[in-house]
Amino acid sequence: MAEAATPPARGRLSRWWRAELPTFLEIVALCGLVITQPLLDVTGRSPDFFLFYGAGPVEILLLVAAFTVPIPVLVWGIGALTRLIGPGVRGVVHTVSLGLLLAALAIQVGKHLLPWRGLPLALVALLVGAVGAYAYRRWRAAGQLLRIAAAGPLVFVLLFVFASPASAVVLPAERGSGPGAAHESASHPPVVMLVLDELPLVSLLGEGGTIDATRFPNFAALAGGSTWYRNATGVSGWTPYALPAMLTGRYPSSARAPHYSQYPDNLFTLLGGTYDLKVQESISQLCPPSECARRETPVRGGLPVLLRESAGLLRQIVSPVDVPDDPESSYREATRQEAELEELEQQPPPTDPRFRWGELDVNQPARFTQFLADLRPAERPTLHFLHLLMPHTPWNYLPSGMRYDSPPGMPNDGDGWVELARQRHLLQLGYTDRLIGETLRTLRESGLYDDALVVVTADHGLSFTPGVQGRGRASIDRAPGEVAWVPLFVKEPGQRDGRVDDRNWEHVDLLPTIADRAQVSIPWQVDGLVAPDATRERSEKRFHDQPTFALQLPGDTFADVLSGAARPKLPAPPSPELIGRRVTDLRVSDDRTGVSVINRAAFDNIDPNGGRLPALVCGTVPDSVPTGARIAVAVNGRIGAVVPVVDPDKNGRRFGALVSDESLFVPGANKLELFLVNDGGELRRLRL
Repeated sequence: MAEAATPPARGRLSRWWRAELPTFLEIVALCGLVITQPLLDVTGRSPDFFLFYGAGPVEILLLVAAFTVPIPVLVWGIGALTRLIGPGVRGVVHTVSLGLLLAALAIQVGKHLLPWRGLPLALVALLVGAVGAYAYRRWRAAGQLLRIAAAGPLVFVLLFVFASPASAVVLPAERGSGPGAAHESASHPPVVMLVLDELPLVSLLGEGGTIDATRFPNFAALAGGSTWYRNATGVSGWTPYALPAMLTGRYPSSARAPHYSQYPDNLFTLLGGTYDLKVQESISQLCPPSECARRETPVRGGLPVLLRESAGLLRQIVSPVDVPDDPESSYREATRQEAELEELEQQPPPTDPRFRWGELDVNQPARFTQFLADLRPAERPTLHFLHLLMPHTPWNYLPSGMRYDSPPGMPNDGDGWVELARQRHLLQLGYTDRLIGETLRTLRESGLYDDALVVVTADHGLSFTPGVQGRGRASIDRAPGEVAWVPLFVKEPGQRDGRVDDRNWEHVDLLPTIADRAQVSIPWQVDGLVAPDATRERSEKRFHDQPTFALQLPGDTFADVLSGAARPKLPAPPSPELIGRRVTDLRVSDDRTGVSVINRAAFDNIDPNGGRLPALVCGTVPDSVPTGARIAVAVNGRIGAVVPVVDPDKNGRRFGALVSDESLFVPGANKLELFLVNDGGELRRLRL
């Protein structure tokens, strides 16, 4: 009896599969266009995304599989279950699924072709999805076309694995030209190199083209004992191009991953053999494993972290509003506490009583903590290298090292928002200045400072000019002084006095200059010059928006940088006279207007020893509060910030304020108050 029943069961399964296979292929085709292709395109062009999270080939391929397989299987599987109800229901569910996927695809296409955003674009996309679903039901050719397109995801995966810039990380090849030749009877000084990220020179400058020593005392001290190449520029606004140029001495020539297999001739392969290498990279892997043992760092999260960050990218891609689908926007150096590294020996605290050494010691990014631990004299010459993502976004640090959180999707451009962004950048730069001070102190206390060649610089800058915030092509065109000009300090072995050198330095000069001081010959052709032995005759600056195309930036922009004309033209902070005032000393009345604060609950129980404060206060007010009105934020009875009300961002937020004075916060429950500020200075208390 069982044998007689088997053929009908197989027949039913065969009929079921023949009915479901076309629907599965159609779902695969659209999921490939909506999910697989855009995610592989963004991450394929951003190999630094994988390098930052320490992803190996197996993890990357598993991530690619996650982009390609689960969602179409899930969508199809849910629909396939409805066939148990009846073929008619199955057909409706499948058509609706295709319509929604077409709407998601229409959003992505619409953001490139249409001026609308938000609800208007979403409605247009739904209309396109409905029309597409009708066409699918009306004409068989639509389904046939989708089934042919089911090969798309495989094509996208193959292009990612074999042709994208990220392919070097997926399929790395160990290559190298070997170390450079050391000069006979030469002395090889220890080399200490700290590369910061997203730091425009103008952010450090005060009056007269000098460093603001009040705000950034440790950068000023560094300049006072080194050669400050004040006219130094990076060669690209994107780290995967800028950093290899610095470490190879060559201008960018193609879109390649910042990986040793793509750049076998670099600083690490040059010094390897002659020097011991203690290298901390962040979004690159230019030091081959044969020279640098891979160090696991706290940002390594494996596949779960990659999936989490990719999910965020996907939300950005399918959102009907403009949000940057840039993986770099989420980069954050994990703290030493998060890294669970061993405690370093307690060091004497700085003389400033407001500087909480204990909290800073905890909050130091872990890569920097390891860098400090390695700064010790050694029998063999040693290269100490750190690429630190400071003061790079996200901006989450106050100058003391105290951290604060910011809500996702916080805008950095637009009225009110760009001013807040630059304030946060400058405060995080203040924390970076603390780290520079710790580096100098550690070098001196270890006895390494006098003998070492010390290099501190940044790979590129960042524009805060309204309308072109960032470092894309528009930023380069309209704010080159912010994007291209970067700090560069080179302390020669034995150097005591500071010097300023305004030669036309470009960051391709970095490798040949270091090689010259390290007494190592470069066995490959470089584009850079050795400073100060050679000078560049042209004053123009070569800067790459794309690796194959060099922009020529006018050399006279340097004068704007020194004079302050290159600084972003931003409105002055409103009502500065209110900052620090006690609410009880001001005229206050009550207002029935309600205000919503995103992190209101965080004020109920604050533990400053935990290294975090709810310093960023943002939220929304009703439409009855006009754009341009002023909101004062008070913590425990003192005004900590006054900001303008602005047009709502994509999440409806209309104000953002950073309370940077940490002395306003106390352990336990804290009182948060918000006020509207009248022209006469009277405060109207808003209802939280």
